[in-house]
Amino acid sequence: MLAAVLAVSAVIFVGVSAGGLRGRNAPARDGGGAGNPVAPASAWTWVTAWATAPGGGEPGGGAPGTETTGLAGRSVRNVVHTTAGGTRARVTLSNLYGRAPLTLTHASIAVSAGPDTAAALAGTMRPLTFAGNPSVVVPAGGQVVSDAVRVPVPRDAHVLISTYSPAPSGPVTYHEHARQISWVAEGEHTRDSTGAAYNGQSTVWRYVTALDVLSDDSEGTVVVLGDSLTDGISSTTGADARWPDVLSGRLRAALASGRDLPRYSVVNAGLSGNRVLADGPGRPPRNAAAPRRFDRDVLGRANVRVVVVVLGVNDILRAPDTADPERITGGLTALTERAHARGIKVVGATLMPYRGHHGWTPYGEDVRQRVNAEIRDCGVFDEVVDFDEAVRDGYDPRRLRAGHDSGDGLHPSDEGYARMAETFDLKTLKGGAPARL
Repeated sequence: MLAAVLAVSAVIFVGVSAGGLRGRNAPARDGGGAGNPVAPASAWTWVTAWATAPGGGEPGGGAPGTETTGLAGRSVRNVVHTTAGGTRARVTLSNLYGRAPLTLTHASIAVSAGPDTAAALAGTMRPLTFAGNPSVVVPAGGQVVSDAVRVPVPRDAHVLISTYSPAPSGPVTYHEHARQISWVAEGEHTRDSTGAAYNGQSTVWRYVTALDVLSDDSEGTVVVLGDSLTDGISSTTGADARWPDVLSGRLRAALASGRDLPRYSVVNAGLSGNRVLADGPGRPPRNAAAPRRFDRDVLGRANVRVVVVVLGVNDILRAPDTADPERITGGLTALTERAHARGIKVVGATLMPYRGHHGWTPYGEDVRQRVNAEIRDCGVFDEVVDFDEAVRDGYDPRRLRAGHDSGDGLHPSDEGYARMAETFDLKTLKGGAPARL
């Protein structure tokens, strides 16, 4: 009798335990059925699939009337490129540089039907809501995050994020050097899957600053914090040829080949002209210095595991005869310490050569060499990628190699950006920040 009671008790215990485990670890299944149906919940993680840094308020020359009225009465369809896939998505919209509240009455998300089009892939158009409402008011200087929406977002795809504002709200918060064609339409056309109404083109990103996905193919986010060399200012428009784009492709190819590497998305927080030590003009400052924007553009992204820092050359270019190498390395070290406080690993890059650019001086070159020496000595970052060595000319190491130079002596060509990504040791993405004692 005792044996029978014990056996029944064991069956009940196992059944309850299994039921409890199913409830706790059941994957967050969504429409589309992507992923392993028996995968644990840990396989479904919010990561940032695309991001950009807001750089300022769009001047009147960017689009008629944007300085004072924003884009009242027009639909904006931003085109962004994903480095992670998922089954749910949420979008961050910014009014950081607006001088008045931004009213958005309609917003949507869809997968693009193909390159160079405003049309959506059939069956992927979804309205966005904010706390359950189709409209939202973004305060001047603020941002909002949409509710999560079920939509199958592929990795390595283009996504359409559309907004409509009926009222004046300028200037428009934007990212100037998108290197991507987006679209504008007169009137409210956020749910237009055909894209027929979008007869205006744009080379900037407006309002949108991040796309997060609930992913089963990525477990964390890498944020690349940089200036125009990361922003990809000289890369081919529409080709996704910025070096972080190429890095993401390399990482995915390596994972597909079976290499033991972390499954991370890679997002670009490059901002042309960005510095470590000084803000741009204005309030809030256009082109805020890296320490000022670090919380928003790095720590504010989803599930960040690694930050890659590629900064310092603008601090020399803006002060070619007075730049202080110790202040620059001190500023970079402070960024590392802030990342460590959040358990984030930091990979940093040496400063690339730029003789041939109009801002080059012998003094500035000496500062660059001194900063690079400190970076290579591992006194600044957890890991180092030597972009300087990768792209410099073998006969004159103060210059970019001819094939890697876009023509201005400072910014790489597509080939140069590819070389930067190729020299990045993917193993540096493994592991975490040093333990804090």
